[in-house]
Amino acid sequence: MKKEIGSKIRQIRELRGYSQEFIASKLGISQRAYSKIEMNQTKLDWVKVTSIAEVLEVDPMDMISFDDNLIFNNCSQSGKFEKFINNMPDKLIEQYELRIKSLNEEISYLRDLLAKKS
Repeated sequence: MKKEIGSKIRQIRELRGYSQEFIASKLGISQRAYSKIEMNQTKLDWVKVTSIAEVLEVDPMDMISFDDNLIFNNCSQSGKFEKFINNMPDKLIEQYELRIKSLNEEISYLRDLLAKKS
C-alpha cells in the first residue's frame, strides 16, 4: 500500500522530534489545520509541500518519496537481511540515528529513576 504524503510528513516530523504545534507555528497555520495535512484531509500544492519540507529540513522530493519500509522491512523472517538499495537521504538516516540515541538515553534515565525508588 502506498503511503500518502500526510503520513510521510508525520513520520518525518516525529523523527525530528517536532510537535504539530511547532510545525504549525512555523507555517503560520493553526495546529488543527496542520493536523488535517497529516491526516490527508487537506490537498497540498507544491508551495505548501516546499514550505513543510523547509521546516522539516528535508528536500521536498525526499519528503515525497520517503519510505520507512526501506529501513524497517528489509529483514526476512529468517532474520537475515535482504540486499536492498538505500534511497534514504543521509540527513534522514542521521535523524533516525539521533532519535534512537535520544530514546535510548531516555530509557536509561527512566530505569535509573525506577531503580532509585526501589
